[in-house]
Amino acid sequence: MEDDKTAFTELYNRFWQQLFAIAYNRIKEKETAEDIVHDVFAGLWINRKKVKIESLENYLAVAVKYAVLGKIRKKIRERELEHKIETTLVIDLPIEESIHNKRILEIVKEEVEKLPEKCKLIFKYSREEGMPVKQIARELHLSPKTVENQLTKAIRQLRLATQSFFHSFF
Repeated sequence: MEDDKTAFTELYNRFWQQLFAIAYNRIKEKETAEDIVHDVFAGLWINRKKVKIESLENYLAVAVKYAVLGKIRKKIRERELEHKIETTLVIDLPIEESIHNKRILEIVKEEVEKLPEKCKLIFKYSREEGMPVKQIARELHLSPKTVENQLTKAIRQLRLATQSFFHSFF
């Protein structure tokens, strides 16, 4: 298969549906499952000269399973980060700290305004209007993965901007 694109395309066509089923059965998101399968095949093509494979079918199935686990771990970390930020922002603070809290909210608003336009719009749809990722994706004609990536980017930037304030509380 080293550089034979036709053979690679044949392998893709032969195994794609089976690998998609493995990914979809575990992650239950069509777009994410498709992305995982495409990423596995892309990795196979990129590493075709380095990888020695005894059973291609087993290799691909295991690669998809590990990619699914990686996606699940990433989503868990993102949810934990979002939860940590949300709970940190709504903690009841003594009155003398309310001014400090007000300043943090101002910084968050300023940082939101500094976000790139698409990222800012996605963040506002998500946080201010409570729209779910899939609805935002449909509204803006983007993939849900792109919306999730933009939200992660926004949260990361806000976290960095407010980090010094939070450390003084904990």
